[in-house]
Amino acid sequence: MDLSQSIQPKSDQINADDFMGSPMTVTITDVKAGSSEQPVNIMLKEFPRRAYRPSKSMRRVLVAAWGKDSRAYIGQKLTLYRDPTVTFGGEPVGGIKISHMTGIDKPLRVALTVKRGKRAPYEVQPLVTHEAGGLTDTQIAECSDLDELRAMWNRASTVQQQQITRRVNELKGEVENND
Repeated sequence: MDLSQSIQPKSDQINADDFMGSPMTVTITDVKAGSSEQPVNIMLKEFPRRAYRPSKSMRRVLVAAWGKDSRAYIGQKLTLYRDPTVTFGGEPVGGIKISHMTGIDKPLRVALTVKRGKRAPYEVQPLVTHEAGGLTDTQIAECSDLDELRAMWNRASTVQQQQITRRVNELKGEVENND
């Protein structure tokens, strides 16, 4: 019997305690506005009725990686983990941090505030997926449908987005040459 289900908190958000056993890779399905205290609700495939409400520092990581338009986040994946050293009111309470993410092709380093007036580098690693929803370079190179290429864009890494742009330009060149 798996006891982990019996210790899940009854809450509308995921909590650091959800990651006590191990990190988890999750898929973003939606991003919604929240309250003034928790301004962002990131909806995850793996937690359909509970939102991930990232801290300000983790929101800075998201913006550094994927930009300010939350529509680009849908379909992206994150590996979340519990960091027991996160403090609140000076007490260590644990918090959720990002260790890996899709959409980056090399480690992402962001200077984050760790205490008032003190910053430290925080690094997130690229998340390479090999599952059915992941894209391959061959799929991009062989695709000849502009609408399909547009659909691939949201789940593509930065490098793959550049490949998609080149492929779209190739296809547009072929159409112009045939006219």
